Formats: sequence, structure tokens, C-alpha cells
Amino acid sequence: MSITKDMVIREIIQSKPEAAEILMAHGMGCVGCPGAQMETLEEAAAVHGMDLQHLLAALNN
Repeated sequence: MSITKDMVIREIIQSKPEAAEILMAHGMGCVGCPGAQMETLEEAAAVHGMDLQHLLAALNN
């Protein structure tokens, strides 16, 4: 399954548990916080000042 920018962080971690480590390594320290239950990957990347395309590449690798 390919991870997309429109997926909610919670969905990403449920479908690919190792994604939590990848997200934290890229600067998203609170993958279990309440915001992660509602934010899309695109929204979270914007809030944390992360490069969305780089993050998608790492998550889909």
C-alpha cells in the first residue's frame, strides 16, 4: 500500500507500524499525540516544517 499526503497519521502508523520511527527520525516527535489522530500527512508536514516529498519518499521506500 502506498502512503499518500492525504492519509491521516494514525492510518499511516496502523497500516505501516515502522512509519512511526520514520516520522520521528524526520522531526515529527509526537506521532501518538491527539493531533496525529486527525492530521493528514500533508498538514503535519506543514506544521513541523518538513519537506512533504522527501517524507513521502522515505515512508514509501
